[in-house]
Parts: sequence; C-alpha cells; structure tokens
Amino acid sequence: MGRIKIELPETIIFTARVPIRITDLNYGNHVGNDSILSIFHEARMQMLRSMGYVNELGIEGEIGLIVSDVAIVYKSESFYGEALDIHIGAADFSKYGFDLIFQAIESQSDREVARGKTGMVCLDYKTRKVAVVPQSLIYKLESSMG
Repeated sequence: MGRIKIELPETIIFTARVPIRITDLNYGNHVGNDSILSIFHEARMQMLRSMGYVNELGIEGEIGLIVSDVAIVYKSESFYGEALDIHIGAADFSKYGFDLIFQAIESQSDREVARGKTGMVCLDYKTRKVAVVPQSLIYKLESSMG
C-alpha cells in the first residue's frame, strides 16, 4: 500500500499554538486522529482571524471557504498537557481554491506530531456554488508568503 506523503511548503505563513485538551485524548490516552483534524481547524481559524476575517463563511461578502479534501500523516503521539505549534503554509492555488499545509510540532521538544493538508474551495454560500477565490484573500495569503 502506498503511503500518503505531504511535502512541507517553503514558507510558513502563520503559526498557531494549540494546547492539548483532555477531550482530545482517545482510549490509547494520546491525541485521537479526529482531534488532530479539529486542531488543524482551530489553527486555520486563528490564521483567518489574524488576516481580519471573522470566520470562513464571509471571506468577501457571501464568498466563504469549504474543505474539499483532507489528508493527515501521523508522525508521533501527543499527550494531555502538551501544546502543539501548528505551522501553516499555502500551495497549489487555482481559480477556485488552494491547499493549506499543516505541520504540528510539540512546542517543548520540537517533536513532529503530524502533517496535514486541506483542500480549500471558495463557495458562494448564497447560491451554494463554487466561486472564484477573492483577490483580497490571494493578496493576504501571498503577502504572508513574503
């Protein structure tokens, strides 16, 4: 079986610190696979807020973001009491979307916990149809890339 590989982007555009909550643990007493996706979502929301957006529904008027696909590669366990630094990069821009790439690093040990990718597509929430990525969002993402 082929393994998923997630290549890290050259440029990190945002870093969020997310503490591990007791509710993030599964029966193995480590962070569950579903919780890693929620942690990436929290980091994405922190990044969008830092860019001046209130949420994913209103990037520009009725145009918002929706996740079209997800991939996660687990590198090590993470436990209650730790905090993860979530580094985010952007890649593969198209007319209707782009990818966000995540790397979760345990903040004290620098141990890599996981990598993830979410395909982000713009959606007109009024018409419920795919929309062109707003120039304002492209500008903010590219400005963060340096």
